[in-house]
Amino acid sequence: MRYPFAGVVWQLLHHLIGLRELGFDVYYIEDHGAYVYDAIAQTLTSDSSNNLKLVGGILDRFGFAGRWGFLDPVTHDYLGMPKARCHELIRESDAVINLCGASEPRDEHFASRLMIYLETDPGVFQMSLERGDPFAMRVASAHKLFFTYAANIGKPDCIVPSGGLTWHPTRPPVLLDQWHPGIGPEVPCAFTTVGTWHNRGKDVDIGGSTYYWSKHINFVEVTDVARRADQPIELATDLSSGPEYDRAVAGGFTFRPVVPMSLDIDDYREYISSSRGEFTVSKDLYVRTRSGWFSDRTVCYLAAGRPAITQFTGFEKYIPSGIGLLGFNDADSAVDAIRTVNSDYSRHAKAAREIASEYFDAGKLLGQIAKKAGL
Repeated sequence: MRYPFAGVVWQLLHHLIGLRELGFDVYYIEDHGAYVYDAIAQTLTSDSSNNLKLVGGILDRFGFAGRWGFLDPVTHDYLGMPKARCHELIRESDAVINLCGASEPRDEHFASRLMIYLETDPGVFQMSLERGDPFAMRVASAHKLFFTYAANIGKPDCIVPSGGLTWHPTRPPVLLDQWHPGIGPEVPCAFTTVGTWHNRGKDVDIGGSTYYWSKHINFVEVTDVARRADQPIELATDLSSGPEYDRAVAGGFTFRPVVPMSLDIDDYREYISSSRGEFTVSKDLYVRTRSGWFSDRTVCYLAAGRPAITQFTGFEKYIPSGIGLLGFNDADSAVDAIRTVNSDYSRHAKAAREIASEYFDAGKLLGQIAKKAGL
């Protein structure tokens, strides 16, 4: 509810439905108590009614009516399931998964038999733990198992610290039957991506160097790739003016507003599925630390049978790249990757779906988490 963007909602659905399909009795509780984000006004707000209508309706549509609860940040009442039911579920469920680490520990969370921290954005939490930050330590103390998309954590070439915890690497799950591959009579023209150009507020200092929790630093290094590869690339993002925008347009990129498309899960899915593939960069924090992180949005492109060209983060040590999924370190290798895909598009489209099935299938990945948790 806090961030009603389609990519975030799909991430949630991939977990909820994936766990249900494994045979678990699944509920969703959002009780962080924080203000929600108004994507139209681009600001936080105390009025959660629009987000509740949007996300609550989607949860109901996918069979979770009567199975979700939301803690209103103003009234402190639970909407959806009542407070007593939410607390009962936290206390008596076999496990509670703190997806994205989004819920800060409340007293009732410590009553859970098994709180699982499932981190999708590595780096910030680990550094807070490494510094001995009291709040981070309290968050950690509420959990018994820790999973992360930082597949390379703990390896010699990864500088993301463990923060004194044992981290179990995992990957973004996807529901393959929700993303239907197939190319029509005309192959789509433009590569695309969806996201925020410049993220703020979570930069990290490691060893005296700043690592930025944002993509813009890496995007500006490849703004001439579309022109050089003679390949249309459209960015659905929030950038609409300024020197970086002008530079990207001069380099052959086109832009479209990310809202309202990104607020509708069906429009978002259609946008990805009607793209030629994805071209994107990763956040500086993920790249320079060699975290091994991989994007849940990129997984959707792969599941839709769309080749993905993305920046290396160390993920290439664990997921095969070169056919269907291609990586790059600089503008030259990005141009080469685009030309490689275009030289045999149908082969790369087929391989993209195969990679999604082999490495990102929700049943496989969530089953591994459940097994590790003893469920």
